[in-house]
Amino acid sequence: MNRKLWSVLALGCTLAVSAVCAPAQTTEIKEKPRMYTYVAFWTLPRTQWADEAKEIAAEQKMMDKGVSDGQIIAYGYDTNLIHQDGGPTHDDWFSATSMAGLLNLLDVIYKSGSPTSPVDESATKHSDAMLVSRYYNWHSGSWKGVYSEASMYKLKADAPDNAVDMIAKHLVGPLMEKMLADGVIHEYEIDTEAIHTDAPGTFWIDYIAANAEGLDKVNAAVRDAVKANPMGGTAFVSMVDFSQHRDYLARTDATYK
Repeated sequence: MNRKLWSVLALGCTLAVSAVCAPAQTTEIKEKPRMYTYVAFWTLPRTQWADEAKEIAAEQKMMDKGVSDGQIIAYGYDTNLIHQDGGPTHDDWFSATSMAGLLNLLDVIYKSGSPTSPVDESATKHSDAMLVSRYYNWHSGSWKGVYSEASMYKLKADAPDNAVDMIAKHLVGPLMEKMLADGVIHEYEIDTEAIHTDAPGTFWIDYIAANAEGLDKVNAAVRDAVKANPMGGTAFVSMVDFSQHRDYLARTDATYK
């Protein structure tokens, strides 16, 4: 429901930013240098979950070295809380300011033998993604057992070419910047695919809440934003393919430089 509310307001902005969004939102965030993220999704048998935690602890040394060497700027591990039949149970990810940063660390991981460990080989499903974001921010630090929420949206074919930019600059970004400043969240980003393994027009809104209460606070902020901009609903229905919308909620360990 939270992400549907996001969309109701956000995609309305793409149709008439000055007429709809400007009265409700007086600030705008700026586009940043590209941040790339590599994500590996795993569907692991429940009997392997404890061993997965041990493997993550072993991989952390490689990740920490990647941060200290400047190869990457962030990394983390997620445990899915809303399970679907055959869906991913875990994922691990790392971010860099270039594709080369990701690929160089990925080469280190492959050479370590981690991808052929008994835990990874026990996976019944596995997939990877490389994402790119130009709208993001975070608190520096490390956190364990916090909560991440991510939502995937698919724009219709006739949506404006700059729809994601307008959503990020005029609506989602400013609201998430306030949540970040208030300490409600530790990080947010709006992602698209850098390497397309899904249909064009797909984008994700992701954030890491400081605690479980942070999820409720973000939901409340979104509801208030929707009330301030009731014109967004019709535009949203006209621009988003609801059948493609998906949400993801996880427990997260993360480090940001």
